[in-house]
Amino acid sequence: LRAQNQVLKKGVVDEQANSAALKEQLKMKDQSLRKLQQEMDSLTFRNLQLAKRVELLQDELSLSEPRGKKNKKSGESSSQLSQEQKSVFDEDLQKKIEENERLHIQFFEADEQHKHVEAELRSRLSALETEAAQHQAVVDGLTRKYMETIEKLQNDKAKLEVKSQTLEKEAKECRLRTEECQLQLKSLHEDLSGRLEESLSIINEKVPFNDTKYTQYNALNVPLHNRRHQLKMRDIAGQALAFVQDLVTALLNFHTYTEQRIQIFPVDSAIDTISPLNQKFSQYLHENASYVRPLEEGMLHLFESITEDTVTVLETTVKLKTFSEHLTSYICFLRKILPYQLKSLEEECESSLCTSALKARNLELSQDMKKMTAVFEKLQTYVTLLALPSTEPDGLLRTNYSSVLTNVGVALHGFHDVMKDISKHYSQKATIEHELPTATQKLITTNDCILSSVVALTNGAGKIASFFSNNVDYFIASLSYGPKSSSGFISPLSAECMLQYKKKAAAYMKALRKPLLESVPYEEALANRRVLLSSTESREGLAQQVQQSLEKISKLEQEKEHWMLEAQLAKIKLEKENQRIADKLKSTGGSQFVGLAQENAAMLNATGQGEAVAKAVLEPVQSTSLIGTLTRTSDSEVPDVESREDLIKNHYMARIVELTSQLQLADSKSVHFYAECRALTKRLALAEKSKEALTEEMKLASQNISRLQDELTTTKRSYEDQLSMMSDHLCSMNETLSKQREEIDTLKMSSKGNSKKNKSR
Repeated sequence: LRAQNQVLKKGVVDEQANSAALKEQLKMKDQSLRKLQQEMDSLTFRNLQLAKRVELLQDELSLSEPRGKKNKKSGESSSQLSQEQKSVFDEDLQKKIEENERLHIQFFEADEQHKHVEAELRSRLSALETEAAQHQAVVDGLTRKYMETIEKLQNDKAKLEVKSQTLEKEAKECRLRTEECQLQLKSLHEDLSGRLEESLSIINEKVPFNDTKYTQYNALNVPLHNRRHQLKMRDIAGQALAFVQDLVTALLNFHTYTEQRIQIFPVDSAIDTISPLNQKFSQYLHENASYVRPLEEGMLHLFESITEDTVTVLETTVKLKTFSEHLTSYICFLRKILPYQLKSLEEECESSLCTSALKARNLELSQDMKKMTAVFEKLQTYVTLLALPSTEPDGLLRTNYSSVLTNVGVALHGFHDVMKDISKHYSQKATIEHELPTATQKLITTNDCILSSVVALTNGAGKIASFFSNNVDYFIASLSYGPKSSSGFISPLSAECMLQYKKKAAAYMKALRKPLLESVPYEEALANRRVLLSSTESREGLAQQVQQSLEKISKLEQEKEHWMLEAQLAKIKLEKENQRIADKLKSTGGSQFVGLAQENAAMLNATGQGEAVAKAVLEPVQSTSLIGTLTRTSDSEVPDVESREDLIKNHYMARIVELTSQLQLADSKSVHFYAECRALTKRLALAEKSKEALTEEMKLASQNISRLQDELTTTKRSYEDQLSMMSDHLCSMNETLSKQREEIDTLKMSSKGNSKKNKSR
């Protein structure tokens, strides 16, 4: 692709160079044409000069004629000759003048025609270039469109072929399955007919009574526990709670900011007293929280009543009644504030600051507020109908559940539409009020807050409407329980009894599910008994050995503590003795110092002799074993007990140090190897991830290569078409230039002939 791209770049550069050369040639031709036009202008000027010269000569000739008449008598012969010559010259001159005029006329007509033709050709050339560019753009768009459609059709064809193959396979499989199902159906029909006859005979002979005869008793039967249904209902109730919370927040903000606006516009309460109507209206609006907050609380109680253990149907949702009551109280609040709101808008319209556009917006808002109250009343009616099955047995038939739920969805959509209208009209009103010269910053901010709360109300209403319309089918299918065949209504009392029976049944099942004690399987117990019987003797011996080793360890620990105490006492005594000797040396004189030195020397000699005897006795002999290399004395001489213990102690200490160092080295190596293994596993995981990423990149690169190849073919075709168009255009330009050259050559020839004639004249 890079090589082909370079070739294309070279081709484009060559074509650009050719176009630049052609432009330069065109400029040269224009310059030569201008030069020729200048020459033509100079020739016309010269011809005009010659014409003026001829006129002057004619005037001189006319002046010379009377003089010739006076001299006629003196030279009649000479005058006759001069008259003949003059007549000949006059005739020639007249012919030349006429020819010159004719040539001037032809030259002027040819020049005008050339300019007209050149202007027409230039206009045609520009029009053709624009048409060519438009046609090229159209052709490029059509080619792209056709290529895209071809690719889409090819992909659709491939998909349809694959789909047809799969459908053929599925059809074959379905035929086989239908044959198998027919066979199974026949066998099942025969089996079920036989079982039905047997069961009917058993029922007729053995069953004493039928406990499903009365529908009011069937409603007391505990239904099957559907955990998935309960979880979904709780999830739906949680979503509805979130939407209602958003709606409650938006309503609180809307009423609060409306109260603030009444205090500001049309009369600011900080400057002047507002009207009694607006005072009463703001007083009512100040109480909005006591009517709006219970809606959220009622929905929260309804959400908390839906648990995993209950059966959620309309007959058991008792908390829906409280929510409907809170909604009814809010509707009463809306009815109470509606006339004050309408009168407040009328008061705004009557003020001097209100324009005609603002009056129209206020009228639209008053209509919208009426619609909003009507929609809430409609919604409250349907919610109270849905709350009837849990309180009154004959309040709502089960056949009307679906119609009531669909009407609730329609009411929610109507509420959303009304809020959209309110948002639209209030935004228009706010923009008009902002343009007023008396609009304060407080009014602008209050209007913005009201707009934000109205937008939040619109969004909340849209979410609730879409949520309810998405789940209305599920509500219709699941919000009822009882005998489906009967037309009677299941009373709330029977639903409550059913829930109590459900709790008792769950408690009974929980009591039955006692945890079993853990026990060893019989085969494993037999195998363990054999092992125990075979290993009792070895176990007793091992227990004795362990007991003896524990006693030895305790004795050795006691001895260790004893000798440690002895060593500490000896150190203390040595320190005291050294202190005493130092005090004596300080207190006594030189004689005593000499005596002490002699005593110390004698003691040193004695110790030196003892060490020499020990060295002579303890000639070391090395012996190697599994526990290391031991240095011992020869068998012929009896070693000293203390020196032997010191040697054994030193040997074991050295061996322990060596083993600990080896153990530390092995631990460090194991840690190092473990770290290396972890690093290698991480590197392996990273390599696998990079491999997957590289494979994806390879796929993308292959797709890009195919796409670039397609683009390259299309660009090649477009370049070839452009080159052909440019070559045709250049050929046409060359033809026009050749025609112009011929015309210029003819004009040059004619101008040269005229100039020669004028020169001869």
